Amino acid sequence: MTAVPRPDSAIVLFGHGARDPEWAGPMRRIRDTLLARPEAPRVELAFLEFMSPTLPEAIAALAQAGVRKVAVVPVFLAQGGHLKRDLPVLLDEARAAHPGCEITLATAAGEAEPVVRAMADYAASCLG
Repeated sequence: MTAVPRPDSAIVLFGHGARDPEWAGPMRRIRDTLLARPEAPRVELAFLEFMSPTLPEAIAALAQAGVRKVAVVPVFLAQGGHLKRDLPVLLDEARAAHPGCEITLATAAGEAEPVVRAMADYAASCLG
């Protein structure tokens, strides 16, 4: 049986943001890779600063579109200050503004074991 994406679920790839729009290129590639899958979920990008949409804007748009489950995936290397201090506040505000929407938070992508292994493999390959 093939899984069918739930139209009421979405992934938000959350990044810091930068003044240079090219900075978001890897996040767009992650989104495009997810969307190329047969059971592709809805995937949106959101940023802490300098770029749009912000996380509150992205979640509000998803909630307005009928999404009821949002997985926020921080595309950060580690759980630094922004993820420890700023992100919890943003999530609390989003949960309060959209009580009918379940908003979950994943670990920073750079701390996930498969990502750590992939980065180690890449580093090892740099020797040639």
